Amino acid sequence: MASSLRMVPRTGEPETAPETAMVTMPKRSRWRRQISQPKSFAARVLLAVVLVGFALVFLYPLVWLIAASLKPRGEVFDNALIPKTFMPENYVEVWNQLPLMSWMWNSIAIALLAATAVAISSSIVAFGFAYFRFPGRGMLFGLVLATMMLPGAVTMIPIYLIWKQTGFLGTWVPLWGMNLFGSAFYIFLQRQFFLGLPRELFEAARLDGAGYWGLFWRIAMPLSIPSFIIVFLFEFQASWNNLQAALIYLNAGSVDEFTAPLGIAYAMTKYSPTAGGHGDYQYVMVASLVVTLPMLVLFAFGQRYFIEGVATQGRKG
Repeated sequence: MASSLRMVPRTGEPETAPETAMVTMPKRSRWRRQISQPKSFAARVLLAVVLVGFALVFLYPLVWLIAASLKPRGEVFDNALIPKTFMPENYVEVWNQLPLMSWMWNSIAIALLAATAVAISSSIVAFGFAYFRFPGRGMLFGLVLATMMLPGAVTMIPIYLIWKQTGFLGTWVPLWGMNLFGSAFYIFLQRQFFLGLPRELFEAARLDGAGYWGLFWRIAMPLSIPSFIIVFLFEFQASWNNLQAALIYLNAGSVDEFTAPLGIAYAMTKYSPTAGGHGDYQYVMVASLVVTLPMLVLFAFGQRYFIEGVATQGRKG
């Protein structure tokens, strides 16, 4: 009677005894622990020393910048990490010397427009490549990826002529308008994420009467928040640090309309002795530090989504 009640495995599934699975699982977990953690105490100490060394190397420019911002004019470039003469009033005087607040607000507004535009447009295009199946989809997607092979110097002059003909030179539009058409790298990133979503979710929504926009906005987007935030952070940082585009399209405007990178470059020229300045580079150091802080805060708050999105992409291969 007991033999007649023996469990029969489902079709296509191997008949494996529970004891075998119970034996193999601890072995695999032990193997993972062995390759992830050093065995000996000396190896752990060596790993900690290497990590601390790399951390100090990467932190040195930031520490040097903080020290230089607290020095008087003649000691800015003495390479001492502890100032001989502390000048905390530099952080007060910089607001009188430079329109730093205007530069930062301009950079924040442009970066928000650029990041939002490219994140939404790239997500829409990526969803089309991931969901719809049509002839030539692979070749068309390959052409999109091929645009990443074009150097920026090749397209710089044609893009400049386009914005000149449209009459947007000297405005913010060239700094974020191109992002309305997506980015090849971000399209690839979002497409890989969308391909990992179960297609059954979209088929069930289609049976319930959802349109294509409903599939994207109500199903794909809520499930792709980590990758969306990654794209947003990447583009926000790229736009925030984009000196070249601001130098090309905003150089003809007033100083108050500059972005933060262009304003710092202007300050370097303003205080240069060769240009009639007095070498007050301590204000440039303060401005550079103040401009760096928003990026540190942004990545501190978005670190969880950043790690989650990268780990998800890694699991999908």
